[in-house]
Amino acid sequence: MNILMPQLGETVAEGTVAAWHKQVGDAVEKDELLLDVETDKAAIEVPAPIAGVITEIRVAAGQTVNVGAVLAVISAPGAAAADADDAESAADASSESASDAGSIAPPPPAPSAPKANTASAAARSERLKLSPVVRRLLAEHDLDPHAIDGTGRDGRITRNDIVAAIESQGESASPAVAAQSARPAAPVEGDRVDFDRTRRLTAEHMVRSKATSPHVLQAIEVDFAAVDAVRAAARGSWRRERGYSLTYLPFIARAVCLALKDFPRINASIDGDGLVLHKRVHLAIAVALDLDGLVAPVIKDAGDLTVSGLAQQIVDSSRRARERKLGPDELQGGTYTLSNNGSFGTLITAPIINQPQIAILSVDGIVKRPVVIEGPAGDAIGIRPIGILAQSFDHRAIDGAYSGAFLARLKELLQTKDWAAEL
Repeated sequence: MNILMPQLGETVAEGTVAAWHKQVGDAVEKDELLLDVETDKAAIEVPAPIAGVITEIRVAAGQTVNVGAVLAVISAPGAAAADADDAESAADASSESASDAGSIAPPPPAPSAPKANTASAAARSERLKLSPVVRRLLAEHDLDPHAIDGTGRDGRITRNDIVAAIESQGESASPAVAAQSARPAAPVEGDRVDFDRTRRLTAEHMVRSKATSPHVLQAIEVDFAAVDAVRAAARGSWRRERGYSLTYLPFIARAVCLALKDFPRINASIDGDGLVLHKRVHLAIAVALDLDGLVAPVIKDAGDLTVSGLAQQIVDSSRRARERKLGPDELQGGTYTLSNNGSFGTLITAPIINQPQIAILSVDGIVKRPVVIEGPAGDAIGIRPIGILAQSFDHRAIDGAYSGAFLARLKELLQTKDWAAEL
């Protein structure tokens, strides 16, 4: 059975084999990890679709190939041995035929020499099949790919070739590239921990986002008393029937989806010198992987879900993210992102935009605090659950007034909506 390069998102046409966990001749079980594949947007683990023996590995670690390319071949149990026997028999038959024919055999026809220009053009074309990471680094440092000697297969340009070209020009590699390629010039005290694939990809995304978007942070204080009342009333039956707690996050996610319909320029992405206003809300929710990595699975058509539906989707995608069971498409296509640090009790976080989105919202700790409550009889002091929602936005796309109006609408929804009808 052929193992193919998977589709790593709707707009991704190729991927890089990051590492093989099995070698030719190894036996594998169904769903056992075979290899890691990555693009400049995601790192994916590829499991074995069947049990068997690896008989071929056609793409080495570090190579970039198109989606659908054959990466390896797995033979079902017993098939590998049969294939070997067949090959040996065929070799013996060939040997016997050669012996019977005598010692004189016609020489093989000489291959026709290809035209030099055609071969040269083909080599250049092959070498300039650039991976997404290489294309980005070339653009960032204004490098001409034709002037770089590739050390990859068939002369293809690799990440390390770009780093070498940058260093030869006296430039400093970007922090994300330096983190992967550089080593300390002199010994330093302490233990070195190399970035894993997820950490490296996150570093690259964050550096690129800060370099691309002029970030502006706005924050608003929200009284979650209306949400808390519904949570308290449903707490016991909810956990008993569903097996997990009803948190603040699905309420915030629902309010965000509703507010985005009123402020479409935030549910958008930049395209050249314009905006693409997305008709549907695909909500990405950041998930920490055991405090050692971050992914943002996407809830497609989140704007069509109630609090109850969002709660189920959030729990399911978070669990599968931590179990490393998310599919490539589940990490692509987000139009707005929530970053949830509230469980750690943080006060306020300035999140980095998930490119090419326009904005990202941080949900921080919600705690009971004394606040002034305005009423018909005058002001009074009350104890309320208060939290801060902080939005980073791309100042190229919108201004502070637009972002501020969106946050005000978000606050209004959280404080006044009939949330009981959403469960």
